[in-house]
Amino acid sequence: MALLVPALATGVRVAAIEASAFWLPVACAGCGELDVDVCEGCRAGLVPRLRRDVLVPGVEVVSALEFDGVVARMIRALKAEGRTGLARALAPALAEALRAAPPGATVTTVPPSRAGDRRRGYRPVDLLARRAGARPVPLLRLTRAAADQRGLGRAARLANVAGAFAVRALPPGPLVVVDDVLTTGATLGAAVAALRTAGVTEVIAVALARTPRRSGSTRESEVIET
Repeated sequence: MALLVPALATGVRVAAIEASAFWLPVACAGCGELDVDVCEGCRAGLVPRLRRDVLVPGVEVVSALEFDGVVARMIRALKAEGRTGLARALAPALAEALRAAPPGATVTTVPPSRAGDRRRGYRPVDLLARRAGARPVPLLRLTRAAADQRGLGRAARLANVAGAFAVRALPPGPLVVVDDVLTTGATLGAAVAALRTAGVTEVIAVALARTPRRSGSTRESEVIET
């Protein structure tokens, strides 16, 4: 029962944010068209195109969208502007990626930083997972604060999040660990490493969106995450 309390509190905060947004001027988060949260043209850009990559040896990551253009603007608005209603438009793509999980797998999410948690009052990844039909269980917790990953290269990102996660009591069976955006795979890789150390033998990673590959920036087996 204790595990349900954070989700309930988050649900109340999200409901309050969405209720207040009813009285504010609205524009499409993708293109700025007035009087609509997501216009039909931008919604058409949310059709999932699943991609499978190797996150770490023995663990696959499945992503649904490319973090660019409309998708990037919508995710930023969800995370930085409090536009929680956008999770409904983004969730179908994440739900498609989650179908790659083994039947009966427990879904968990990468926890946000404590600062991000306090600033937003809600957890974007948990919100996306719930809107996608999953019931995420909080199995991971941060053991220390990591520096902002923006601007860091792959090696620096790996060092920044190494050992940053600890695992709570584990349920039996396979696990799915979910994040919103992949950039180098560092954070998801650290989460998977913590789960494996705790004894998980079957785990898959899922992300809503992946950063476009830049020439020479990643190998074919690498993925990304912010």
